[in-house]
This record gives sequence, C-alpha cells and structure tokens, in this order.
Amino acid sequence: MTTYKQIFGKPVKFLSSDPANDAEGQVWYNSTSGTFKSVLSVGAWSAGGNMITARRVMAGFGEQTSAVAAGGLTTTSVANTEEYNGSGWSAGGNLGTARRQLSGAGTQTSGLAFAGNIPPYSNATEEYNGSAWTGGGNITNARGDLAGCGTQTAALGFGGSTYPGPVSNSTEEYDGSAWTAGGNYGTATYLLAGAGTQTAGLGFGGYNVPGGRTAVTEEYNGSAWTAGGNLGTSRYRLAGAGIQTSALAIGGIATPGTGTTGATEAYDGTSWTTTSSLATARRQLSGAGSNNTAGLAFGGLDTAVTSATEEYNFSATITTGAAWSAGGNLNTSRRFLGGTGTSTAGLVFGGFQTNPAVNNAESEEYNGSSWSEGNNLNNARRGIEGFGTQTAGVGVGGFPPPGVKTEEYNGTSWSNVTDFATQRMNMFGSAGTQTAGLIFGGSGSVNTESYDGSSWSEVNNLPTGLSNSRGNGTQTAALSMGGDTPAPALTVASSEWDGTNWTAGGNMVLAGSKMGAFGTQTNAYSVGGSFPGITNLVQNYNGTSWITDVSISTARDAMGPASSAGSTGMIAGGDTGSPSNATEEFTAETTALNTKTLTTS
Repeated sequence: MTTYKQIFGKPVKFLSSDPANDAEGQVWYNSTSGTFKSVLSVGAWSAGGNMITARRVMAGFGEQTSAVAAGGLTTTSVANTEEYNGSGWSAGGNLGTARRQLSGAGTQTSGLAFAGNIPPYSNATEEYNGSAWTGGGNITNARGDLAGCGTQTAALGFGGSTYPGPVSNSTEEYDGSAWTAGGNYGTATYLLAGAGTQTAGLGFGGYNVPGGRTAVTEEYNGSAWTAGGNLGTSRYRLAGAGIQTSALAIGGIATPGTGTTGATEAYDGTSWTTTSSLATARRQLSGAGSNNTAGLAFGGLDTAVTSATEEYNFSATITTGAAWSAGGNLNTSRRFLGGTGTSTAGLVFGGFQTNPAVNNAESEEYNGSSWSEGNNLNNARRGIEGFGTQTAGVGVGGFPPPGVKTEEYNGTSWSNVTDFATQRMNMFGSAGTQTAGLIFGGSGSVNTESYDGSSWSEVNNLPTGLSNSRGNGTQTAALSMGGDTPAPALTVASSEWDGTNWTAGGNMVLAGSKMGAFGTQTNAYSVGGSFPGITNLVQNYNGTSWITDVSISTARDAMGPASSAGSTGMIAGGDTGSPSNATEEFTAETTALNTKTLTTS
C-alpha cells in the first residue's frame, strides 16, 4: 500500500499545537484537539489601501504589488495617475489628456494608456515611464469602453464604442510607436475586460450587439480570435487581470437582473471557475495582476463612486486586511480635543462642544469598548494636545490665551504644572511620555520644546512654522506632519526629529491639516483631516515615504488621537461638519495559515 510519506515526501506529524507555518498539504495530528489537520490553499480578497481619489472607468495595469490607475471619472474626466506598491497608493504624473473610459497595458515603469472619452471620444495614446506621460502614436479608431492588454511596446486594444454610436469589433496592435489593424474580435462588444499579451490575448464579458450582456470569452494568437470557455456569469463593466492561461474576471453588472456584483472567476486557459467575491460589489472598476493567484481591484461604482482597493490571493496563507471598526461613542461630542494612550487604554480631554457652544474641560477614559468620565481639566480649552498614557498623561496648550498651560493626569485627576514658553493655541505636534515629552509647531511657530516631567526647555526649531499640524513618536524619534505654512497654505511636508535636529522626511500623499495621528516615526498614521475639505483619507509613513491606507468610515478632522506602536490605533470625536462623538479603532493587516481539520465526510 502506498503511504502518505511516499506521496508527499513527509510523514504525518504528531504535534500538541498547530504550526505557525508549514507546506501546503502537510498533515499533522493535533494531540490537544484530537484531530488530524492540514493546510490548504484558498482564494480570498482582502482590503488594500484606498485610492487617493475615488473614481471609475479608469485605465488599470501592472502587477498586484506595482499597479497603475490612470484617468477616469469623478464628476468629470480626470488626468490623475496613482501608483500602488502592494500596500497603498501614491501620486504619479498626470496624463496629458484628462479622460475616462480609456484602457491601458504594460507595467508601472513602462505603461500605456489609450483611447477613451474626454468627451468627445479620443484616439490619444500616452506612454508612462514610472513618473511622467509622453505622447505615443494615436490609435486609429477613437473610442471608449474598450479592453486592452500587453506591454508598452506590444499592446492590444479591442472592442469598444462611441456610444451612442456604433459598437466595435476592431482589434489594433501597438508596436511602441504606431497602431496597426489586427484580426477582428468575434462579435462587436464594448464594456468588456482583457488580459494577456499581444500574441496571447484574452477578452471576456461585455455588452455585445445584438445579444446584450455576454459570457463570451475569446482568445487571440497574434492574428485571429477564437472561442474560449464562457464565463459562468454573463456580465459587463467588469475588470480583468492576468494572462491568457491564468486570468481573473472581477465584478461588473451581472445577469439576469442581479445588478452590480462582486463575483470573481478564475480562468485556466480552458474554463472559468467561481472563486471568492469582492467585499465591495461594484461595476466600472479596474484591475491589475499577472495571473489568477494574485490580482488587484480598485475604484468603480457601488452605491457611489468608490476608492476601495482589494487584493486577491490564492494561497495557503489567509490575509486579513487592515480595517477600521466602530468603537464606543464619547459621552460628549466635541472637536479640537486632545488625546493620548492606546486603543485599549485611551484618554481624551478638552475640545469645543455645542449645546452649549463652549470650550470643554471634560476628560474621558477608554477601555477598548466604552468611554467613562474622568475628572475635568483645571482649564477648559480647545486646540489642546497630549502625550503620555491613560494613567500618566500630559495636556498642553490650547485656546483661550495664554496658550502655554501644562497639566498632568495621574489616572484620576489633573494638576497644573510648569507653563511652556511659546504660545500654541491651535493644533500642533506632540510626542513622548509624561517624563520625556516633546511639542512642536502650532500658531505658526517653528519652536520645539522638550519636557522632562517637571520643566520645559527650548531645543532646535522646525524648518518651517506650522499651524494645525500633528505629530507622533517619542522625545528622541518624533515625526511632524502636514499643517498650514502659514494658514491657509497647506503643506505635504513631514519632518523627522532625532533628539537633536529636524530633517526633511518624505512628502505626504496630499497636503492637509487638522488630521489625527498615531504610531511611530517609522510606522506613522495620518488620519482624516482637511485637504481643505474634510476627508476620510488615511496615510501611512514607513520612515521614508507615504502611501494611502484603508480609509476611516466617517470623514472628519480636528479629532483626538491615541498613540500606539502602529499595529493598532484609535481616533475619537472631531469635526464632521459638527462636533462628533464617534470612535473608530484601527487594526493592521494580519496573515495566518489556512488550517483545516480533516474529516471522513
């Protein structure tokens, strides 16, 4: 009899607990649970960092870890380009011609965008080098809602329409400088998706004439299209990714009458198989990826235009994407409040409330699920900042004048301590602990001051005076981010403090102010803020560069932050157009083996 070891090359293991990692198919006996277990691969979507600009009908191309989104529609055609690094988005160079309903091909450093609708419909082709677009040879037939695939120097464009004009079955091939006619697509189709290369292309789904929604798949060999295996679900306005023998069909509008879908199918070169659905069903989205085991879906339209990004992986490792979740509400709605602590032991204080419209002196403590009242500040104020912990916190500055007050919290009550030197009456940066703190910026100041638990001392200045900025970190490794320089001129700058001097950090994705902040100098989060409108955008800094992360549920600014190591965090209160009492908690991305218990059924 053939044994498991002869088949797999390893014996069945005897373990008291499940392993943290192991090869797919390895079987072990868990003596604690009394069960046989194994690790199996599965396809699943997880959240990636949201796009900077929510939009639909854009060009998408590249890999899951190095994708490009170009153009598209917000309320008008846009030229914006964004680049994805496997975690979040950052700004790229703008297209020369703003347009929507265009297509793309290639990689993040050698990309192609072509055709689309300005309006009117366009035949423009542009080439991307990873930072800027330049004009290429025009596609012969101006159109939109076409599919594309291939590389910058060997691309395909096929199908499309000049709605309400004719639907096209035209295929064109690009050689890096000019387009020439290829073999016609089998049926005139638009709103379809594509994948593959110029000599091994794939087209699927869409809306054809006269059939309507279609499940048809066609394969291109460099000269002619032939029938492939049909999609399981007829649909149009979908996204595609991969190659001819390993592709993904993602989302769209399904039939019969089911509307927008998150359904995903994987193609193996012969047939499509249903796999995990998107968390956010949508249409008019874009995709990227080089095979059916690692895809990317972004943007589109669900009930509204979305910036949501999701990553697809077929793997023995299950990824749970970073996420924000609702926490317990503050007892008093307020904005311009201070905060410190962690997401399981948080502290907020001060701020501005309405009904009545007064500066607030209240303190509230958070236990990870609910807020409880603590003793009041001695000095009611707004624009106050904080550092330290729930049981050893510091509240500094704020309005009204003189804006130099310092109070310490011992877990029960506040006491007045030494004033600092430079008036700070609006939001500013703070970092550190009750015995080793730092404050910087505020009220247009460049001033930085250090706190030792009893007194303040002047240290080296910020490079630029700031108002409404935020900060995090420690007394010897702090980060200043955003703000007004001076108001209302918003800045993208961040600055790093090494305990002695400030040096330039990476520029933020967008210039903004009045954001929340938590984390460390090398894993920092900027949350919401004013850009200048109130936003739900979250940005993450790795010590070198900023990218987007998963957005908060409710756009707001002027909120209370809670410091953390970066894997968890919290925001509370703030301004959504009026003072808020909402709390949101952040959990970073995690991974785990897909462990399954084996049964005889």
